[in-house]
Amino acid sequence: MPESTPAAPNDNTDKPRFLISDLCALLEQYLEPTQIREVYRSYLYGAEAHNGQHRKSGEPYIYHPIAVAKILAEMRMDHQTLVSAILHDVIEDTPTVKSQLSDEFTPEVAELVDGVSKLTHLDRKSHSEAQSENFQKMFLAMSKDIRVIIIKLADRLHNMRTLGVMPAHKRKRIANETLEIYAPIANRLGMNNIRKELEGLGFSAKHPMRANVLRNAVQKARGHHSEITSHIEQSIKRALFQEDIPADILGREKHLYSIYQKMLKKHLPFSEVFDVYGFRIIVDKVDTCYRVLGAMHGLFKPVPGKFKDYIAIPKSNGYQSLHTILFGPHGIPIEIQIRTEEMHQIAESGIASHWMYKQNNDAPPQLQNHQWLLNLLEIQKQSGNPLEFLESVKIDLFPDESYVFTPRGKIIKLAKGATAIDFAYAVHTDIGNSAIAVRVNRRLSPLQTTLYTGQTVEIITKKGAQPNPSWLTHTATAKARTSIRAYLKNIRKTESVDLGKRLLTKELEQLNSSLEELPAQHLEAVLASYQLTSIDQLLSEIGFGNRMPMLVASQLISPEDIGGDSALPHSGAPLTITGTEGMVLHLAKCCFPIPGDPIVAFFSPGKGINVHHDQCNNYLNRKDPTDWTAVQWEKDLEGEYAAGLRIEVANQRGVLGTVSSVIAQQGCNIESVQMDELDGLTSVVHFVVTVQNRKHLANLFRRVRLLKFVLKISRTKH
Repeated sequence: MPESTPAAPNDNTDKPRFLISDLCALLEQYLEPTQIREVYRSYLYGAEAHNGQHRKSGEPYIYHPIAVAKILAEMRMDHQTLVSAILHDVIEDTPTVKSQLSDEFTPEVAELVDGVSKLTHLDRKSHSEAQSENFQKMFLAMSKDIRVIIIKLADRLHNMRTLGVMPAHKRKRIANETLEIYAPIANRLGMNNIRKELEGLGFSAKHPMRANVLRNAVQKARGHHSEITSHIEQSIKRALFQEDIPADILGREKHLYSIYQKMLKKHLPFSEVFDVYGFRIIVDKVDTCYRVLGAMHGLFKPVPGKFKDYIAIPKSNGYQSLHTILFGPHGIPIEIQIRTEEMHQIAESGIASHWMYKQNNDAPPQLQNHQWLLNLLEIQKQSGNPLEFLESVKIDLFPDESYVFTPRGKIIKLAKGATAIDFAYAVHTDIGNSAIAVRVNRRLSPLQTTLYTGQTVEIITKKGAQPNPSWLTHTATAKARTSIRAYLKNIRKTESVDLGKRLLTKELEQLNSSLEELPAQHLEAVLASYQLTSIDQLLSEIGFGNRMPMLVASQLISPEDIGGDSALPHSGAPLTITGTEGMVLHLAKCCFPIPGDPIVAFFSPGKGINVHHDQCNNYLNRKDPTDWTAVQWEKDLEGEYAAGLRIEVANQRGVLGTVSSVIAQQGCNIESVQMDELDGLTSVVHFVVTVQNRKHLANLFRRVRLLKFVLKISRTKH
């Protein structure tokens, strides 16, 4: 694409280009002649469509699609993917439309090209909004056909290889996007080669000075490093020869970005990161992998707790291998990876390896190890907007994993740092929505408990339970987060409609009317003026505090007043607070009203109504009489409510503990406590405690006043 496809800083644009003839020669290694002819025909079509277009480097634009196709051909992708790669920019950058591609080639090619193409007509949106909508479109297309993202990764790889002629600020933006989105996607799909190159190019573009310093340090250290590497490799070969195990042994060197990330995260100097020697041992079959592991543990002492069996429990991207760390000569740490040839192919090429050497190249393979892709549609349905969708996907792009067990022994993979809430939603959305507690290794624990590999987890559910908004701060997976948000949005909408109906009914009663008695034309006129389509939308707007119920009521009675700013005075019976209003009714934290208190309520746009004590300064200083409504508590209301206490005490040892003990004895929970010194003799303790009503609070006051060091106690009313 024009903006993101410049030439590389060290790219000589005069060097011989990879031409369509070179591509066809490469394709002869694995495609049928008829398929190669189809690829060539797509080149002719693309060259004509892009005729007159040039890249930032000045070269004809068609060179870019050919280069993208070459990357895919090296991965042995099917001919439909290659055709789509050559045409991947024609919808976005030329007058060509999707239907033309479908007629000229196949509907499959048209869908692939459309999936890769950016959305148009996003000029009025911010860059982050436009980026999020484009990624959302791409991810949804990718969830239906994985080849969409494989083409996009090849496209981004060539763009990164040729990034040099872009302005510095665009280079950094594109590099950042690559490191945040594309490299993690390649990693998630197991495309290790693509991921490493994207990370290396992105690192060099984003932090050129750091990359250069690190590159020089690696080159200086490599001489001494190679001697030790050769010595260790010979020891491994001798050990395997004695066990009569044929194997390929490859030295494994960390790439720059990996070294940089490890230094950054673990605060290590370069010498400690680079002084780790890695080897990869490739054998014929799975049984041999475990034989090699035994030989390696016999050769060098293993580091306790550093063995990982990804063969028995593969990573979510399909990666399989045995990992172990050994104490080498002179205590040098040695990282060993043991895998079969097939595992090695999947580890390097990931999902793309499914196309290699396939006899039938016309259909994409079934993805058995990529549940993440299947979850994309569910995340999309539950996300409120593209920005939220992209945020949720980013969470799952960094899949350091833990493995926990259900009570029946089923393995559940979770992101590192996941809690029991994430586990509940991983099992089933309904389990998550009704969860109230968890047993971890048979011990009762809160749902916010972080889980670790090897634990057995059992979720305790209760009919009628529902997610708590605070759960969003204790989740590490996109599925849990989007499921919680979707449930809360649905609940808030239902609650807002119910509250809005009660508020509007109350105001209509003052006008001797009701919703049922309103003329249909009056209701239609008011809905049209607010650009709403249903009565439920209007009620929801009132419940969320976006519309004043007294103003809406007056307009429903007299549609000719629409647009005016007059409102009827507050009168009549107050609205009764029942405690079932949920998330659209909030008890103010400034004055902590409790059942029995005289109260008023303010409308808060987008949130609902906030209930205050009628002696709260925030109410007494209120100037606008139209944004509040009279309310009262329902009689015999049950539940626990926060109350603020201000207690002046004499400075004595153990004062805070004694007061806290008395509060607990009265059946009150302490939610927060803060102690401030007034002078050398007295201090003020601020408590927030839970009580049932004013009577419960009065009993607490009487008991606290009996303490000799208590000088004064009062409620907090700002």
